[in-house]
Amino acid sequence: MTMETNDPAPAAVPVPRPEPPVEPRVSIDEFKKFKLAVGQIKEAEVHPNADKLFVLKVDIGTEVRQLVAGIRRSYAPEQLVGRRVVVITNLQPAIIRGVESQGMVLAASDDQGVSVLQPDRDVALGSGVK
Repeated sequence: MTMETNDPAPAAVPVPRPEPPVEPRVSIDEFKKFKLAVGQIKEAEVHPNADKLFVLKVDIGTEVRQLVAGIRRSYAPEQLVGRRVVVITNLQPAIIRGVESQGMVLAASDDQGVSVLQPDRDVALGSGVK
């Protein structure tokens, strides 16, 4: 025997969301210090001392730079060659796992992996990014 009632279901109790952490902010003058430019990947090789890194040769219009990028788990080298990307060109060079990097390729990451940021048309190499 089942018992039926017309009592409404209990109201759901809202679960409070935690406040997101406050991120440090930079001024527009600080942001302007970064030089962002369009570059084209000319070569992509496996980093000899790291399984997540590529060593890239990127033409930034005025020169070809060597960059180390942590995008190896999301791309094969042949997927990168010829691709136009956004590069920070005025970072101080850094030695990453024994290889010099002369800038940084900008990329987004989420639970599906990493995606390099790129213009949606063939913008001239060296063009500034705003």
